[in-house]
Amino acid sequence: MSSSYLDNIPMGPPDAILGIAQAFRSCEDPNKVNVCIGAYRDANGQPWVLPSVRQAELVFKEENKEYLPIEGDVAFVEKALTFAYGQEAPLERIAGVQSLSGTGACRIGGAFLGRFLPKGTKIYIPDPTWGNHLKIFAEAGLVVERYRYYNRATNGLNLKGLLEDIGNAPDNSVVLLHACAHNPTGCDPTHDEWKTICKLIQSKRLIAFFDSAYQGFASGNAEQDAWALRYFVSQNVPVLLAQSFAKNFGLYGERCGTLSIICDSPEQREKVMSQLRLVIRPMYSNPPKHGSSIVRTILSDEKLTAQYYTECKTMADRIAEMRTKLVSTLEKVGSTHDWSHVTNQIGMFAYTGCNKEMCDILTEKYAIFLTKDGRISIAGLNDANVEYVAKAIYDVTEGKPITLEE
Repeated sequence: MSSSYLDNIPMGPPDAILGIAQAFRSCEDPNKVNVCIGAYRDANGQPWVLPSVRQAELVFKEENKEYLPIEGDVAFVEKALTFAYGQEAPLERIAGVQSLSGTGACRIGGAFLGRFLPKGTKIYIPDPTWGNHLKIFAEAGLVVERYRYYNRATNGLNLKGLLEDIGNAPDNSVVLLHACAHNPTGCDPTHDEWKTICKLIQSKRLIAFFDSAYQGFASGNAEQDAWALRYFVSQNVPVLLAQSFAKNFGLYGERCGTLSIICDSPEQREKVMSQLRLVIRPMYSNPPKHGSSIVRTILSDEKLTAQYYTECKTMADRIAEMRTKLVSTLEKVGSTHDWSHVTNQIGMFAYTGCNKEMCDILTEKYAIFLTKDGRISIAGLNDANVEYVAKAIYDVTEGKPITLEE
């Protein structure tokens, strides 16, 4: 059978992150270190399935394999939304559907907005952000703009630039916000800064689209990590939420999440739900059920919920410990730079300040695989490799700036 119609298909570029992961797997250096992929590793550098997840799987192991509804497992969605919005969440007016993790939630939300907002509506996305955000929302038909978020001169939040850029956005635009543990910088606004951002968004009649991938994983306290989202809701800002259970429940391969939209009334909620079903049906029809069954089972059982919270804090605490150890080891090996931004950051990633040239040397000379913007996954560090990584970072940064002049 002829395939000549494929002859002129160009080779697509590799994914920026997954391509690095492939290069790591191909590398034969015995000292190689993967600090690229955002997946938790234990103190021995191994994937960790939460014991509460294993226990939940035993509880529902006899469930059938029937299709879920288009909107997913309704009981799971209710538990997931309560986890995000709190026990007092107005579920009667929150339109929520199960999604293919956070990526799928962003895609559903983007498609919904692209369908019902005026053509040419802009979505403002932080610079920097998770790379897939830009592609997802452009594919959904929204006009992607950027707003300043991180100040490389101070290795901290660029609140002034953020407020200026969002302040210049047309009314009724959409603003993407990382609910906690900003990816890639690990730099979050303080509560007071969140209040300032919220007030501006409210005054401009903008729509807040939260992406929550690290609730509980960021600080070890799921309630604390939900503060910004819940504050915006309390101020009656129009809110959408993309929620993922990949990082905080360790369900990376289960593709489990939700997309939710705060509505004005139960009647409005029903209309929105009907349209979300129409978005989902031709996209993937209905979601998988294994991951959602795990989360539903854990959050429906008081003992499993308590166990889960303890395990989630274990992950967050190890990440915080490795942040501190990386900085102290950098000082120990002789670095004269101020690395306090690394310990001030939160979540899975650290934005080191290394430039592309430094990152290239780290990979080519030391087989340390990281993204070219200097982001490293703290989860990839452990007692066996942190000194090796610190010495390598010292080698490529000493005598060179890790901040940029504005």
